Amino acid sequence: MTDEQLLFERGGDFDEPTFLRVLGEAIGALDAENIPFVLMGGIASTAMGRPRFTHDIDAFIRPTDGTAALDALDRRGFATQQTYPDWLFKGLKDGVLVDLIFRSKGDIYLDDEMLERARIEEFLGQKIPVISPEDLVVIKALVHDEHMPRHWHDALAIIGDVELDWDYLLRRGQRGARRVLSLLVYAQSNDLIVPASVISQLYDKIYET
Repeated sequence: MTDEQLLFERGGDFDEPTFLRVLGEAIGALDAENIPFVLMGGIASTAMGRPRFTHDIDAFIRPTDGTAALDALDRRGFATQQTYPDWLFKGLKDGVLVDLIFRSKGDIYLDDEMLERARIEEFLGQKIPVISPEDLVVIKALVHDEHMPRHWHDALAIIGDVELDWDYLLRRGQRGARRVLSLLVYAQSNDLIVPASVISQLYDKIYET
């Protein structure tokens, strides 16, 4: 793997001011082209749940906006890469990675309702657009894996800290119902507030005959 490939895979060394500057430039690039997006990943988790280190910027966009978003970053001086044409493009500037994600695990795509429910949160002093906590919990439940346990704990922190719209989460959780159900049962076992009715409805939906 070349040095350039390593940078696109892992990013480089940077400090907090650099990260925040690149974050602002990435947001500005997408806004300037009127590309709908929400931030997710570690940034959204920190803004709504538990503070934790993140090494990249995850922007969730529509598949039809992938090329336009990549071009927008390119015009702002980012190195760009059509990494995985079916779900992910990348931009890189001053060691900071920007992941342009247009398909999340479970075949989840950005849609109008997600955009309507997006919220403005504060991240290290910046106001940023982030995905709704309910959508993030569902995505975290689906993405969680042995080598990425942070996603499970990110979701638990959001469940514990944010007042959730359980009806919306229940509807969105249908796509990954078993994963979401297991997360909610585990959350309840840790004395986090999860309505029993939500667990019952999700269980019935999975195992109805």
